[in-house]
Amino acid sequence: MSQVLPAAGSVLQRSVAAPGNQPQPQSPEDDDRKVRRREKNRVAAQRSRKKQTQKADKLHEEYECLEQENTVLRREIGKLTEELKHLSEALKEHEKTCPLLLCPMNFLPVPRPDPVAGCLPR
Repeated sequence: MSQVLPAAGSVLQRSVAAPGNQPQPQSPEDDDRKVRRREKNRVAAQRSRKKQTQKADKLHEEYECLEQENTVLRREIGKLTEELKHLSEALKEHEKTCPLLLCPMNFLPVPRPDPVAGCLPR
């Protein structure tokens, strides 16, 4: 009768080779339980890896969307900066010749009616 030895470095060999451990006979029920536990663990590990991969994929998609949005916003900032520059130059040119700004009468204080007084009873 020949005995099958566990592969070198395997968990079973290390537990058997550890000092003070005596090999215990395995019943078929113990073997079945071990196989079921390993299968259950394998399935759980696959599920965990799949979930982790899906999460990473979702984060990558979100990253790409944010990058695109960032690019669009940077272009808009550039356009608005150019428009601001253009309008500032146009205003500066207009101020040089604006008759309203050149007339000294436009800078006199004008008495305005009190908006609250019109609402009060007399």
